[in-house]
Amino acid sequence: MMSFNTIDDLDPGQRVLVRLDLNSPVEDGTVQDNRRFERHAETVRELAERGDRVVCMAHQGRPGDDDFVSLRQHADILAEHVGRDVGFVPDTYGPEAIEAIEALDAGEILLLENVRMCEDELPEASPETKADTEFVQTLAPAFDAYVNDAYSAAHRKHASIVGFPLALPAYAGRVMESEYEANTAIAERDFDGQVTMVVGGTKASDVISVMEALDEKVDQFLLGGIAGELFLRAAGYPVGEDVEGMDLFDEQWERNADTIRSVLDERGDAITLASDLAYEDAEGERAEIDVEAIEEKTQGFLDVGSETVETYAPIIHESEAVFVKGALGLFEDERFSVGTVGVLEAIAETDCFSVVGGGDTSRAIEMYGLDEADFSHVSIAGGAYIRALTGESLPAVDVLEDAA
Repeated sequence: MMSFNTIDDLDPGQRVLVRLDLNSPVEDGTVQDNRRFERHAETVRELAERGDRVVCMAHQGRPGDDDFVSLRQHADILAEHVGRDVGFVPDTYGPEAIEAIEALDAGEILLLENVRMCEDELPEASPETKADTEFVQTLAPAFDAYVNDAYSAAHRKHASIVGFPLALPAYAGRVMESEYEANTAIAERDFDGQVTMVVGGTKASDVISVMEALDEKVDQFLLGGIAGELFLRAAGYPVGEDVEGMDLFDEQWERNADTIRSVLDERGDAITLASDLAYEDAEGERAEIDVEAIEEKTQGFLDVGSETVETYAPIIHESEAVFVKGALGLFEDERFSVGTVGVLEAIAETDCFSVVGGGDTSRAIEMYGLDEADFSHVSIAGGAYIRALTGESLPAVDVLEDAA
């Protein structure tokens, strides 16, 4: 049940400030297209087609990072997905921006410069503090309404996320609406059958927090990735350790070992660990080894093995709901995509409610030719997805609810 207003509640024909998340990989100075443009284009197109004057703002990278660049290229990519021209102004709330905003006609679209180039944007602070910034106080009077479509940034207390809903009537865009509904389903919906969660990725603390928070909601956890190796280490296997040139495991183990052991002890019957792992052999080919046969870890494991996928698939097929958080291996390398793609294929074959998310995991669907329509929801959120799964509040959602 939505507890905030959406653009269905917003009268058309207004000047609307829309927060998107267009943060994208940047390679050799070129901004890469990704799923976020396609998703946010739905909200932007709908607003433009109903006669709103649509002004978009978004971020890219962080100050000091290589991907901290202008949004000029983003405007062209967004335009391709929207199917309409998207103007760009290299200003966020100065005179040039205000002039461009006021010059818009009904149905026209404008993208402002990277909001993280504003000093007021980044430091996390209360919504009241952010609403009182020069950024918000200067820009808000130029608009009739604010629409937040940036669910993937909903866990941030930045000015463009939590400040404007205190200064303008606030609404959720289509991405915010659909992401919130799908990602909170595990906590808010009742499923009659088995609920399964595939948990991987690189951060053990994320995996542990999700498993602890969903203890009563999930019947089966299927583990992989770096986090899965750490659980295997806790179960007594000589894996989940750093070898020469690695710094992925030992520090995380020191921080989380006691908790991992505790989770295994308390929920062992609901946790299935990988039975085999994959690595690169001397010829550069994929090779697999049963975890029982590992005597000492001498090199990195880059995926769960084929036997593990064969074990996980029937569990998925028997499920009424399946949630995915994180990849089971280095799926960007085709040799080590077997685990991640294998479980995604099993989900696609199953008539179940399914949500795929967590960092870049959703990219595997497109990379390996799977049909996104075979999944109930494919999330473009990382940190916000984790927060939703663990039941933590999202500042952006909180202020939208307060504004309703």
